[in-house]
Amino acid sequence: MDLYAGTPYWMVKNPLWSYCNPLREDIRTEAVVIGAGITGALVAHRLRRAGIDCCVVDKRTPGTGSSCASTALLQYEIDVPLCRMARMMPEQDAATAYRSCLEAIDELERLFRRTKVDAAFRRVPSIYYASDRKGLRLLREEYDIRKKYGLPAELLEREALRATTGIDAPGALINRVSAQLDAFRAAAGLLRHDVRRHGLDLYSHTEITAWERTPEGYLLTTADGKRIACRYAIVAAGFEAAPFLRKKPMRLTSTFAIISEPVAEKELWPERSLIWETRSPYLYIRTDNTRRIIVGGEDISSDSPFLRRLLLPRKAAVLDRKFRKLFPHIPFKRELAWAGTFSSTRDGLPLIGARHDDPHMLYALGYGGNGITFSVIAARLLTSHILGKPDPRARIFSPERPSLR
Repeated sequence: MDLYAGTPYWMVKNPLWSYCNPLREDIRTEAVVIGAGITGALVAHRLRRAGIDCCVVDKRTPGTGSSCASTALLQYEIDVPLCRMARMMPEQDAATAYRSCLEAIDELERLFRRTKVDAAFRRVPSIYYASDRKGLRLLREEYDIRKKYGLPAELLEREALRATTGIDAPGALINRVSAQLDAFRAAAGLLRHDVRRHGLDLYSHTEITAWERTPEGYLLTTADGKRIACRYAIVAAGFEAAPFLRKKPMRLTSTFAIISEPVAEKELWPERSLIWETRSPYLYIRTDNTRRIIVGGEDISSDSPFLRRLLLPRKAAVLDRKFRKLFPHIPFKRELAWAGTFSSTRDGLPLIGARHDDPHMLYALGYGGNGITFSVIAARLLTSHILGKPDPRARIFSPERPSLR
């Protein structure tokens, strides 16, 4: 599956990890993590720290799937607003999902500090602005429910927003607990760390093509006919996970992104906040550590590689115009453009855990705009599952939860 078109910025900025270690013999292990992107790296790290024997397999070089095309905005806010999510499930469950994402950002910060992995992690505020008056009504409702559950949010009306950020919009919710990183560098760095420090077995260029249940768990077979016997198969294959799912509760779409040449610090908006809007599909903006501006959005309901490539120049031009309209004073010269696969679920939450009738096939699928924070949650929940220490939050993210229907 072609996961992106164009040239993802992180593939240009970072040197590729020249790692080639195909599986060459049959092996047995407690858990197999299928996917060596940021999700697989986070899950494997948590498993190894818990003393669980595991390996990671991927058909590509580690980190070169969808992780290298991620714009990696780290927010506790989920694509489905809390006030709407609370109408799809018990309100307390929706608030718990939001709080779990908030805690995940803190956990990522501690993880990279502890491992000394340079993931270009940076704390920045987040601005969620109203695209129109309807969006402002949504933000007011959203502000009320977030404050009810003690979630960080500040509501600014038009004049205060313009004075504070330079954005001319009806209003915005602002928080100071968000962050950003380089997903490709994070994935490769964390995997390197665990191979070196925790003895993680990482098999690249190893595609799983068949799997069957056994009395002990699963038997996986690679394209080369090698076999892996395991108690747990953990699917962290992102947008390529469909063959492992009985149903497809997610919608595959395509999202587009552009990046500018470096911009002088004095030209950028205050504190280089993450920026996104209430319109759907929404515009989203961030900077990187070289003061380049990344602008994304213009999603389409198709994962066709041909259509992505065809539309990329047009979509890049639209994103360029939208940024200039929002910040007419900032000099923006586009340098690269790319498009990537994106996926979302009806309720905006990931697929984490197992089906009731198959407790040895575990899912770590962070579908939605919070894929990386969802992956942190998945790492914690799945490790607890394997250790026989159920987490009460598991039912909220379960692939069988009622809100997916």
